[in-house]
Amino acid sequence: MARVPVTVITDPGDERLGDYRALTDVELRTRWEPPHGLFIAEGELVLRRALRAGYRPRSFLVDEKRVDQLGDLADIAPVYAGGQPVLEQVTGFHVHRGVLASFHRRPLPHLDAILAGARRLAVLEDINNHTNVGAIFRGAAALGVDAVLLSPTCADPLYRRSVRVSMGEVFAVPYATLAPWPEALTRLKDAGFTVIAMTPGVDTVPLQRLTESQRAKAALLLGAEGPGITPGAIRASDVRVAIPMRRGVDSLNVAAAAAVAFWELGRDD
Repeated sequence: MARVPVTVITDPGDERLGDYRALTDVELRTRWEPPHGLFIAEGELVLRRALRAGYRPRSFLVDEKRVDQLGDLADIAPVYAGGQPVLEQVTGFHVHRGVLASFHRRPLPHLDAILAGARRLAVLEDINNHTNVGAIFRGAAALGVDAVLLSPTCADPLYRRSVRVSMGEVFAVPYATLAPWPEALTRLKDAGFTVIAMTPGVDTVPLQRLTESQRAKAALLLGAEGPGITPGAIRASDVRVAIPMRRGVDSLNVAAAAAVAFWELGRDD
């Protein structure tokens, strides 16, 4: 492969690397990335999935030993390279995958467009753990969920950890914010969806006993670890379901529960 034209960076304070600074500081990054219209992809596989999904790169940052991996990308955005000590001082961690990229965000699709083309939705309330968000998106992509809707307090699906855990599948599943919350759940009902709240609480139906009409256009509502779905969202739902448990286990991690429910809702496809 031909040698990639790169700019070698030796100074961790180089202002051209501003997009990549302090990547382990969650609070700083969540304040910086969305307002500046960018997100970070980590690893070549995820980077290339972002490109295939149509996201436009701002720049690439690569371990100087892996420069040739990006030989076909050199013409579309600046490529910066440095040794691991420089990369670690900039990002705050050992970049063991050796490749990072900064991408421009895109406007989120309009809710009406999502509802018009969907049969199966995941609706996330207050899920602020980036690992869980990424895992839910990966399950949604693999198991036939058409889109993900987020309450305004959910974690950012394009935060680096979410993107990495999803293996880039956050780029494959459309998503939008659902607001005001939980009042906007009525918009799903108006579009013909059954809002199905997954909760270990009382008055639940076993997941596998949902009726054919309830499955036809299903919006699966999932809550945060610990507190679960809020009372207001429970009241706005049409039916409450639970996964039957054994050995005294009361619940699963939300991402694991989501995967089970996604499979069950799509098993007759």
